[in-house]
Amino acid sequence: MTTEGLVPEETRAMIGELLSEPLTGTITAKEAQRFALAADDLNPLYFDEEAAKAAGYRTTLIPPIFLAWSLAPARPVSEVREDGLYKSAGRRVTLNVKRVMFGGEDWEYFEPVYAGDTITSETRLKALDEKSGSSGPFVLQMTETTYTNQDGTVVAKAVGRSIAR
Repeated sequence: MTTEGLVPEETRAMIGELLSEPLTGTITAKEAQRFALAADDLNPLYFDEEAAKAAGYRTTLIPPIFLAWSLAPARPVSEVREDGLYKSAGRRVTLNVKRVMFGGEDWEYFEPVYAGDTITSETRLKALDEKSGSSGPFVLQMTETTYTNQDGTVVAKAVGRSIAR
């Protein structure tokens, strides 16, 4: 089997396109603080406005990884896939494979995100790379999610990878 047949042309044409409608939400201090407590991250910059201001910030910060969860809509357990991730609510990326696995995520932060910020995320299909490994052909799928604040400033980007066989 060659790798040329794993990515249909109509799927390859999706590279660079949005995979779902943008998500927008305002991050509250309470939500961010509950997340920090659950993660046992007691950084005073998340809880104490005076400490945050003394460190040069305009108000309390949010824990960086909370950004990914702050915009996620509440979904029932019935929407969880076999691998523990939620089924995609956006456009389907159709590949000629039997299974898709989470392959990691890299984050780059550009600006602080504050409690009270309104954030919009947009996820695009970044790349589909057909490869051949020791157990056969596979596709490395990459998405890029851009997080922008209410001022139009990009505060973070996340590149997600999945492996499709």
